[in-house]
Amino acid sequence: MTEKLTKPKKKHLQRYVIIGLLILLYIWAFSGMPLNGFKETAGQISKSIFSGIFHPDWDYVYLPEGEDLLRGLLDTLMIAILGTFISCFLCVPFAFWAANNMSKGKATSAVGKFVLSFVRTFPEIVMAILFIKAVGPGSFAGVLALGLHSIGMLGKLFSEEIENLDMGPSEALLTTGANRFQILWFAVLPQVLPGFLSYTLYRFEINVRSAAILGIIGAGGIGTPLIFALSSRDWSRVGIILLGIIVMVTLIDIISGYFRKKII
Repeated sequence: MTEKLTKPKKKHLQRYVIIGLLILLYIWAFSGMPLNGFKETAGQISKSIFSGIFHPDWDYVYLPEGEDLLRGLLDTLMIAILGTFISCFLCVPFAFWAANNMSKGKATSAVGKFVLSFVRTFPEIVMAILFIKAVGPGSFAGVLALGLHSIGMLGKLFSEEIENLDMGPSEALLTTGANRFQILWFAVLPQVLPGFLSYTLYRFEINVRSAAILGIIGAGGIGTPLIFALSSRDWSRVGIILLGIIVMVTLIDIISGYFRKKII
């Protein structure tokens, strides 16, 4: 009986020793980090931002005469929705092109994978800068940036979903004389559609966060008033904008997670 009691004590002691060693290791690692990159006003600005979060400008939530928090958040949400909608359809041909079990040879699928990798190499913010030069600042540039970048990301995920499908139903329909469209509609899509929808919802969550950032460089969304508020040191407005982003992203994560569980 005493041996059984001592074993859990030894396990707890070992766990505490490991945790203590890790804490000491982190303290030792960060103690030698140079802090020259921080400005003297960094602490004061951080304190002001937190003060703005706890004392937000509630009047900015809705302004009948012009731009306000609700319009900025709605603009951000629409950019994310349109960007995701565009990419989830345009990436499907690239996904089938990159899938090993749908291409005629390894070279064909390798080219498709390279195209998807090339598209997603550039971050959304870089694409937004390029599109701002092409179409001008605003929400349209943000939609194009998110849509093009998401083609590469969703195309990769979709191609992996296609590669994992069961080829039995396709072969059974092929033996009965079904054409390519019938095989795709009755054998392939029913298997991959739940995964496609789940990945699209997950990508939509990411695009909402990205759309909030793109506004900082002029690609529409709530990021534009946020950078203006930071530049003018209007901390109460910064606080209400940050709170709005937190609430919007949290609600979308909860709703998207609920639907993804239902789909899968």
